[in-house]
Amino acid sequence: MRASRLMSLVLLLQGRRGMTAAELAAELEVSERTVHRDVLALAEAGVPVYADRGRGGGYRLLDGYRTRLTGLDRAEAEALFLSGVPAALREMGLQEVAATARLKAAAALSPALRDAPATAAQRFHLDAPGWFAGDSPPPAALAPLARAVWNDRRVAAVYKGGLRTLDPYGLVLKAGVWYLAARLKDRLLIFRVPRFEEVAVLDEPFDRDPGFDLAAFWAGQSAEFARSLLREVITLRLSERGRRMLRHVADPAALDDALASMEPDGTVRLAVESVPVAYSQVLRFGPEAEVLGPPELRAMLAEAAARMSGLYG
Repeated sequence: MRASRLMSLVLLLQGRRGMTAAELAAELEVSERTVHRDVLALAEAGVPVYADRGRGGGYRLLDGYRTRLTGLDRAEAEALFLSGVPAALREMGLQEVAATARLKAAAALSPALRDAPATAAQRFHLDAPGWFAGDSPPPAALAPLARAVWNDRRVAAVYKGGLRTLDPYGLVLKAGVWYLAARLKDRLLIFRVPRFEEVAVLDEPFDRDPGFDLAAFWAGQSAEFARSLLREVITLRLSERGRRMLRHVADPAALDDALASMEPDGTVRLAVESVPVAYSQVLRFGPEAEVLGPPELRAMLAEAAARMSGLYG
């Protein structure tokens, strides 16, 4: 642990012209006393680090000194590509690896470009979890699954009460929820990580399909899942304004088919999850849509219109 911290200290000083003990302590998450001890250890090991006294002073490396510790190992290189998703790194236990990788990458930049990481971080941030998710801890199964994914190792897992042996291909974080893409026998399936009760990483590698594209697979599975929820079809007659509102009211998975079904008088067939869900959707149209079917939904909207008329006179 200390060796990693010493390397990080050298890389921080190499990436910047100088840093105070307080700044180094904040970056390394240690006390200033620990920073002073680490600087002494580096000096004794032959690293030309020195202290500037007085106002604006701090620790610096001798001009022209360059450490050779800037090469990324495999784990650091892989984690670097995830460094824009800090919550995901933290939950998978990769934040320290990614931090070291960022320091190495910054130290390897030319002096004119060394402020690029800070400049980008000041201007862009990806916040993956959904709203109101709170600070709930990550699923217990996430860390072992992430380890298995990185190392192409099979897992024996209890999922919703059943024991399964899976080839874990990849992890997806969607709106604050983790999903696992894994092969079960001859099928690639999606599993919700919080539903895993137990996970054991086996000392048994699996042969990953070299053509597997996680992003494309997830997009296809997501679209198929969204379409599978649309089990009912309703018929509406839309006004001109209602036609413009359609793309904001319809489920995205149903929009293209709805637009294709549009008739000259504004009649449209819209796939929905259920009649109660459709009721909430159609209310958003207000007077810009008339329900033609099914009769159950038309009756619900007629009752709502009568109640609203009573409220507003």
